[in-house]
Amino acid sequence: MNKTDFTALQKWNKLPKDFQKKILDNVFCSNCYVTTIVDYTMSDRKHGIVIKGKCKKCGKNVARVVEID
Repeated sequence: MNKTDFTALQKWNKLPKDFQKKILDNVFCSNCYVTTIVDYTMSDRKHGIVIKGKCKKCGKNVARVVEID
C-alpha cells in the first residue's frame, strides 16, 4: 500500500479481515472484469472510503468504493 488517508485506514480497520480480503479480491476491471486490486491507496469519503490501485492481472487503474458507517 502507498499513501493512505489515516481516517480511511481507521474505517477500513473496523471491518473484519476476511471481509477486507473479499473486497480487495472483488474489484471490477474494464479489461479483466473481476480482479484483485494491488498497489492501492485509500481515501476518506463522507459515507466510506475509496480504494484506488492497479488490476493484479493487467495493471490497469481500478477503484472500489466501500460504504462504511
